[in-house]
Amino acid sequence: MGQIISDLSGELAQLFVSILSALPAIIGYLALIFLFLFLWGIVKKRLTPTQDYTSLKTVTFGDESTVVSDKAASIISVVLIFVIWGAFTGTSWLPNFLHAPGPFIGQDTFTYTVETEDGTRDDATVTLVSHRAGELPETPEITPGDGIAKDDVIVVQAYRTKLLSWDANDDVTRSEGAKIVAIDGREITRETDVETGFARVALTDKGTLNIEPGKGWQMESIWLPAPDSVVSRLMSVSRDGYQNVTLAEHLSYSLFRVIVGFFLGALIGIPMGYAMGLSNWFRGWFDPIVEFMRPVPPLALIPLVIIWAGIGEQGKIILIFLAALWIMAIAARSGVSGVAITKVHAAYSLGASKMQIMRHVIVPNSLPEIFTGARVAMGVCWGTVVAAELVAAEKGIGKMIVAASKFQDTDIVLMGIILIGIIGFGIDVLMRMAEKWLVPWKGRV
Repeated sequence: MGQIISDLSGELAQLFVSILSALPAIIGYLALIFLFLFLWGIVKKRLTPTQDYTSLKTVTFGDESTVVSDKAASIISVVLIFVIWGAFTGTSWLPNFLHAPGPFIGQDTFTYTVETEDGTRDDATVTLVSHRAGELPETPEITPGDGIAKDDVIVVQAYRTKLLSWDANDDVTRSEGAKIVAIDGREITRETDVETGFARVALTDKGTLNIEPGKGWQMESIWLPAPDSVVSRLMSVSRDGYQNVTLAEHLSYSLFRVIVGFFLGALIGIPMGYAMGLSNWFRGWFDPIVEFMRPVPPLALIPLVIIWAGIGEQGKIILIFLAALWIMAIAARSGVSGVAITKVHAAYSLGASKMQIMRHVIVPNSLPEIFTGARVAMGVCWGTVVAAELVAAEKGIGKMIVAASKFQDTDIVLMGIILIGIIGFGIDVLMRMAEKWLVPWKGRV
């Protein structure tokens, strides 16, 4: 038990350090939000004075009815995200002055000082050539020099490191007791690295030099590809497919699984929720089952579903069905429970039957809650199908992502993630439009 507590404490400490290291970025992003809020407020006040109903209210702060999504803020937020993304990946879509400092690319030199066993010292110059991935630069020719330490040249790919066996062409070697004691006149030891301005030079345990060209602030494409690279890959995958499967096939299989699984979950979950909201017996019967299954994440059921139904379409649809079932049941139950009892009493006083109350009172008043649950369930189903395809699938957007990750095709992985987000957002927008069309009385009665 003590070991577990110790391990957890260590993890918490690492998490705290990570949060602290991220604080400057978080504070900077928040500062940008408030800066754009201030600037947009000035522009909006000068260009379009407010003349709507909200301006006539004496109290707006704290009144939810006055808070609507500001389209300008949404546009600025999305554009800013892409600008930050492009700035830290060096995209060609942005002018150079918006780019964050990139890795060192080019040629430069530094000097190392060799000391022999008898204290004799000599300097030699190392020419560093740093190049981008995929490029094959020419290695410059150098003259070794006349001293015991000979000049060297080393070619390193950006974001990579390389060892320099400096004594390979020197008149003295490490086996004879020679060692490097300084870089550009600054002392270097195994515990102390030297920054030359364009590279970091470290001394290894064996006495060689480990040279790492400056990385700058930009991300390497294998970690975060540029937006133009992702769009270019989207075009190529849309045209040629990926691993003999078109992008349309991947997306259609995922959408098919989500729609069928969600429909089945709603078909059973909504009547179950109504029964739980209207009957003590059904409430007592289903409540333990629903409350037990609700906290269980659908991903935890993947091994069991594979055992039961295999890795084909049936298993994935069952998993999505289970993801939607409990959410829809709880949403329907909550919708029934939220019907104002005064409306039910009014209907009874007018002579309505139970079926009429169900049709004209309970169902209309519970639909807003059901649609809210449906939006949540659809999001969960979309995330579940992607995770299910990560485990076992031949086609699907999740399958494409996991296949691309094995070959470090980060641009395809990021493309898949963006497509998942766009499609999920599109589904949510469609459901909100359907709710507005089917439940026009929401918030009015």
